[in-house]
Amino acid sequence: MPDLLSVRDLKIEATSYPPGEPPKTVTLVEGVSFDVQKGKVIGLIGESGAGKSTIGLTALAYGRGGVRITGGEVKLNGQDLLKLSPSGIRQVRGAKVCYVAQSAAAAFNPAHRLGDQVIEATLKHGIMSRAEAEKRAIYLFRVLGLPNPETFGERYPHQVSGGQLQRAMTAMALCPNPELIVFDEPTTALDVTTQIDVLAAIKHAIEETNTAAIYITHDLAVVAQITDDILVLRHGKMVEYGSVRQIIEAPTQDYTRALVNVRGSRRDEAPDQSDTLLKIDNVTAGYGGFKVLHDISLHLPKGQTLAVVGESGSGKSTLARVVTGLLPPMQGSVSFGGKTLPPALKGRSRDELRRIQMIYQMADTAMNPRQTVRDIVGRPLSFYFGTHGREKTERVKELLDQIEMGERFLDRYPAELSGGQKQRVAIARALAAKPELILCDEPTSALDPLVAEGILKLLLKLQEDTQVSYMFITHDIAIGLAIADSVAVMHRGRLVRFGPKSKVLSPPFDDYTDLLLKSVPEMEIGWLEKVLKTRRMESAGN
Repeated sequence: MPDLLSVRDLKIEATSYPPGEPPKTVTLVEGVSFDVQKGKVIGLIGESGAGKSTIGLTALAYGRGGVRITGGEVKLNGQDLLKLSPSGIRQVRGAKVCYVAQSAAAAFNPAHRLGDQVIEATLKHGIMSRAEAEKRAIYLFRVLGLPNPETFGERYPHQVSGGQLQRAMTAMALCPNPELIVFDEPTTALDVTTQIDVLAAIKHAIEETNTAAIYITHDLAVVAQITDDILVLRHGKMVEYGSVRQIIEAPTQDYTRALVNVRGSRRDEAPDQSDTLLKIDNVTAGYGGFKVLHDISLHLPKGQTLAVVGESGSGKSTLARVVTGLLPPMQGSVSFGGKTLPPALKGRSRDELRRIQMIYQMADTAMNPRQTVRDIVGRPLSFYFGTHGREKTERVKELLDQIEMGERFLDRYPAELSGGQKQRVAIARALAAKPELILCDEPTSALDPLVAEGILKLLLKLQEDTQVSYMFITHDIAIGLAIADSVAVMHRGRLVRFGPKSKVLSPPFDDYTDLLLKSVPEMEIGWLEKVLKTRRMESAGN
């Protein structure tokens, strides 16, 4: 079968502007070649900065923000996209090649109905009449498993869930009947149970429409479920390229083997202690009279880690807001070190604020882009301890050593750091306050597996050194297996399971915990089909 897409010896460059130095050319991608046949899917996998998205976008003859495609060929049905005129490229984009972004929420206009947006490109390119496009949209809504396909398009983006919005964006890409779709991390921001549904929907839609696809992700377990071939990338270069079976079962390169084995380790839980640091008693909380949390009670011993797991919307982050005082509870109380905390942030002393710190999911948005690492990490030292001058600088250096970065990063800005480095700086900032408890709100969900594993190991090492406690909020129960001593499973604002990890993650399970455990992707070809078959059998049995 002839190749639909053929990429040969691709080279991509950008211009860097180092402060106080002349501009210089930086090579982002070099020597990359691969093929995609009609109806087949290739996975591009690698850590952040490997060039995955940059390469994927070349299928649309596109380079982001100053990025230049300076060498190689990108041929679609024998036509080199890189030699097309601007008008020729416009005829290809959105018609022959379509793109599905990571964040569906950012891709849709909140002021327009979903149906109108799904068919917009199809109408703009004159591929179908409006009636034909609407009929195809309904067909795709049905194929993608969306509720009430005939009327789904009448909804606005805010009226559907994140998983439904992601599938609607896939329908938008499939609507003009393209030859190739580029999926750019389409399930990264989704919880594990929703991810299963979206992956199944995408796979079914590709099979139904016989469309070729490039699937970009940092999760090898996910890409193993949906692709035919895998290209492993690092630092803009090819590490390994082969069939999904060869890459998963017989990788030849050390880096690929590390990706395959990244999910292997689990932490041995520590025994529960009577020395309770955090105690949450019968907490009910919500917004504007609407209850999000219902009668939550749990505790966390000093020097241990509690993983709070559950789907998006289960109340995990709301619980963290109650603990920090950002959201006073409607009922119940929070005790810390044996003392009941004032419910609202403004009622807490500076020392009470210092003792509880937070690490956020997106380090990008949690840092001032105009401040250096020195300023970001040093701020808590001035605020809580009045530390200034040389003493402050020396303490910042110590903290950077603790997070295994070192003083060479002192004067860098967030934009000059990788995703993993930014998260380490966020950890250093939290440690600067010498807290007793750190709330970790999905701190690894936006990171590739190897970097995420490094962050988890760092947190555990810091816990051994300082006896700090963690409340680790995550939708990935595999993270709970890796880092926690105790686990709290939340569902729709209620605590459905709580206790030592060995007890919570041992059968018999309640239905929801069982679903979470079964939804964690495994490094096994055919795992997705096996899970879906089990679900169908269980549904038929009920």
